[in-house]
Amino acid sequence: MRDRRRSTGRDSPAPGEGTPMTGPGHDVPAHDMPAHDMPAGRGTPAASAAPREGAMEGEQFALWEDRTRISLTPIAAPSILGLFGFAGATMMVGAWQANWYGTALTPLVLFPFALTFGGLAQFLAGMWSYRARDGLATAMHGMWGAFWIGWGLLFMLVAIGAYPLALAPRIGVVNQGFAFWFIALCVITGFGALAAMGKNLAMSAVLWPLAAGAGFTAAGFWAGSTWPIRVGGWLFVISAAIAVYTAAALMLENSYGRTILPLFAFRGGQNMPGRRARRSLEYRYGEPGVKIGQ
Repeated sequence: MRDRRRSTGRDSPAPGEGTPMTGPGHDVPAHDMPAHDMPAGRGTPAASAAPREGAMEGEQFALWEDRTRISLTPIAAPSILGLFGFAGATMMVGAWQANWYGTALTPLVLFPFALTFGGLAQFLAGMWSYRARDGLATAMHGMWGAFWIGWGLLFMLVAIGAYPLALAPRIGVVNQGFAFWFIALCVITGFGALAAMGKNLAMSAVLWPLAAGAGFTAAGFWAGSTWPIRVGGWLFVISAAIAVYTAAALMLENSYGRTILPLFAFRGGQNMPGRRARRSLEYRYGEPGVKIGQ
């Protein structure tokens, strides 16, 4: 190598630096040496050399695939469970909030389902999203799962008489403390909707009406007004319906290995039914073989 020659005062390369070796026991040309014995930049690239930026896709991936061994513990897309759990609880409570059915006592019947399916299942999906390295899913499933756990616990305490019925949230009655629950949800979900626009339109379409529904619901409980809560309920149902579609698309893609229902991702190949949605391995952050996202 140039720097090495300069420091040793030699003009010819040292043995193993790209010239054939001569003499007894040294008749192996340098180009036949194992890749790990070759210096970076000469002959076959060293195993530790990262693919050059802008290289063709085949060359870029072949370098890693030929030399890397990595043990993976793959998981299914956590958002399948998270979105189904979210949709179930949000649709039931949103429809009640929109006055499609029920009475003021209906939450006492709904809270076990909201607590377990919308809360516990979705919260676990958010924690599994860490493993998938999906920051958006981690935030949204974790936050809304925690909300449904809190919602279910609140009405469970009312049901067992541990919380005063007079202080329980009721539609058309001012409850500014409960309104703050939805203010926080509105703001964070809005940022999540912005982030989802860089991923796929299906996930973004789940979060925009959800953020708006949380905002209307917060206004209704803050002012003690009924109509904003009804509007919020409609928006929750719309968000839940889109969440069912998105979760179904992820589940069908996982089962069939190709796109069945498009997620309207920004990479066109992911949206065509019958086509493979994405490469099974991705190489972001210099970690070959580690899949990023869901």
